[in-house]
Amino acid sequence: MIKNYLILFFIIGIAHAGLSQNKYTFSGIVSAASSNETLIGVNILIPQLNTGAVTNEYGFYSITLPEGTYDIQISFLGFDPITQKLNLTQNTKLNFSLEESTEALDEVIIQENIEKLSIRKPQMSVNALTASTIKQIPVAFGEADVIKSILLLPGVTSAGEGASGFNVRGGAADQNLILLDEAIIFNSSHLFGFFSVFNPDAIKDLKLYKGGIPAKYGGRVSSVLDIYQKEGNSKEFHANGGIGAVASRLLVEGPIQKDKSAFLIGGRASYAHLFLPLFDLDNKAYFYDLNAKFNYKLDDTNNFYLSGYFGRDLFSVSESFVNIYGNATINLRWNHIFSDKLFSNLSLIYSDYYYGLELDFVGFQYDSGIRNFNLKYDLQHYISNKLKLSYGLNNIYYRFNPATIEPNRDDSGIVASQLIHKFANEFSAYLEAEHDISEKLTLRYGLRVSHFTRLGQDEFNRYLNDNPLTYDENLKIYQPAVPSEVDRNTGTLATFTNLEPRASLSYVLNNTSSIKASYNRMAQYLHLISNTNAPTPLDVYAPSGPYLKPQLLDQYAVGYFKELAGGDYSLETEAFYKDVQNRLDYRNGAQLIANDAIEGEVLVGKARAYGLEFLARKNSGDFTGWLAYTLSRSEQQTPGQMPGELGINNGDWYASAYDKTHDISAYINYKASKKWNFNANFIYQTGQPTNYPVSQSQFQDLITSNYGMRNQERLPAYNRLDISATLTPSKNSERRVKGEWVFSIYNVYNRMNAASINFRQNEDTGVNEAVKTSIFGILPSVTYNFKF
Repeated sequence: MIKNYLILFFIIGIAHAGLSQNKYTFSGIVSAASSNETLIGVNILIPQLNTGAVTNEYGFYSITLPEGTYDIQISFLGFDPITQKLNLTQNTKLNFSLEESTEALDEVIIQENIEKLSIRKPQMSVNALTASTIKQIPVAFGEADVIKSILLLPGVTSAGEGASGFNVRGGAADQNLILLDEAIIFNSSHLFGFFSVFNPDAIKDLKLYKGGIPAKYGGRVSSVLDIYQKEGNSKEFHANGGIGAVASRLLVEGPIQKDKSAFLIGGRASYAHLFLPLFDLDNKAYFYDLNAKFNYKLDDTNNFYLSGYFGRDLFSVSESFVNIYGNATINLRWNHIFSDKLFSNLSLIYSDYYYGLELDFVGFQYDSGIRNFNLKYDLQHYISNKLKLSYGLNNIYYRFNPATIEPNRDDSGIVASQLIHKFANEFSAYLEAEHDISEKLTLRYGLRVSHFTRLGQDEFNRYLNDNPLTYDENLKIYQPAVPSEVDRNTGTLATFTNLEPRASLSYVLNNTSSIKASYNRMAQYLHLISNTNAPTPLDVYAPSGPYLKPQLLDQYAVGYFKELAGGDYSLETEAFYKDVQNRLDYRNGAQLIANDAIEGEVLVGKARAYGLEFLARKNSGDFTGWLAYTLSRSEQQTPGQMPGELGINNGDWYASAYDKTHDISAYINYKASKKWNFNANFIYQTGQPTNYPVSQSQFQDLITSNYGMRNQERLPAYNRLDISATLTPSKNSERRVKGEWVFSIYNVYNRMNAASINFRQNEDTGVNEAVKTSIFGILPSVTYNFKF
């Protein structure tokens, strides 16, 4: 039925597009004049017809108009606008090169929302940040950070300081699809959340989709963070970087063959651990990463790109405990323009996530990881100004290494073992239309079809009644079942096929306001099995199969959008509701590490999240910034598998580990003069759900703590104020090497936010006491940034 409706819509749209005669198309690429870097999200407007287009992820646009003469306006944040007259009498190729504005680095704004057509777009629950915005937001240690920046947006939270990942609209960190140049990133953080893996100097464009997610994205049920790296300057050589208290970075770019090919190489490294021996500490904690990209313009219709990322983290305690983890990706892309109406992108992507642990005092080394090979082909078909089609294919092959355990010394007593490798394949195809039904109503509708195959493996456990868990009626606890048999050399273990319809609409009330609504269904076939509130490098990823069903999301959202004072101010409000099936939670006492039968440690339930988001922004003037507030709930229900079983919390709804009832964030930028720029941000969040002991039991000399219902308690509320000041010397314009100083204070009023609360018995008094663990107090820092 859904397919029939979509086909009918497409036929009506194409028929409608073909009614008018003597129409011609002008299309092309928009790039920066100084570097030939293609620009994403540039507005090409035709005021006479109140229509226009926006460049895609590769700078391409296409507009079809009746024969005639038009004034074309091209505008983009940080670049000087262009107005050009066009006499359209035939199909025309028209490329534009924009000159960078001298004030580009002083602008701070959410990029997507300055588009004059954004009120009419059927796109909602999306935020985009420019690299200059990210660099000016104060963060710990003075290092610009992508993840910390998006935490200032409505509906986005984290598990706290020292926690990797982020949570969107009450979802878990593993429910976010994170893409860097289309490659999947499994862990977005360095040093357990203190830094993100994304070098802001290398970032070209960033978009966070919280809802109304386009059909080209799939595989996760919470959000999509889509990041594109810069392509490299094919005009001239440039370099920029920064020297900070704990880390430094350098990025160089330039032409290989002028106006035809270019390179970009950027690196970062931390070095705070080098000072630890001064304090008689033998510990280490550092990271390094490398970004690289090469592009080659074969001709006007063919461009090739090769990009990659490599990063590693190391954390050790006196060499007896060593933890190493990191991502590695590579992507070969081919952009081809078939015609002035059809654009394509073919990508071949490799992604690898490694995580390992060495315990010298035990005598073993633990290695694990995920590899995937991804082939994707996307096309954008500009049928007319009122109808644009997007369609494509995607195939991902996964190889999971749950654990390789080896002795690291002769006398360790550890027997080498290899947990069974797992394999899977995920195929998808999608078709989506963006359709202007009338002057006021715009629709985007489409369908994604995903097919997941859990491939065979050397050994696979089978259980009586297909139940990998047993329930003890007397103790009221779950325990792993003993396999009834072990299949060897098994074939395909399970297949899943899901239809994932997407639909969104925008209805324009007037020139300054609109209402929008969206619905999307998504399937997630990978599960992060974790019994911690925040992801750690040793959490276990498991594919769906006979005992782990894919997560299925249905999300509904409706919003009101308003521009005020000619766009100087704006207001966005959204309400959302999310329902997730087959959400896993761990049983009490679960053993997750180095476990070949992970299905015996988890229970299947469902989750829901709902809330209201508000975002008020000031977009121009010496003061710019935004105020965001989210009121929401995130809950989970895990009933017993069979009648009489208690499940978790007696089968009642309970707060998920990511539930934050209130989330307030504010960001302010003040341009005091050409030399001084000031920034501040404030965050307040309801405390994270957790568990405290509610009583204790004593048997002879052994005292044990008893806990209540899961996630029944909360940590204290989290709040923090950060400030920064940027000094740009007035002599910069005369210098070849231009520099700036960034002075920042993280956690100005030294709030000791609780990362955790532990309970113990005071050795002197014998009285039980609660002990709060905090990561950061006040942190001043100085960073010097330069470019030439």
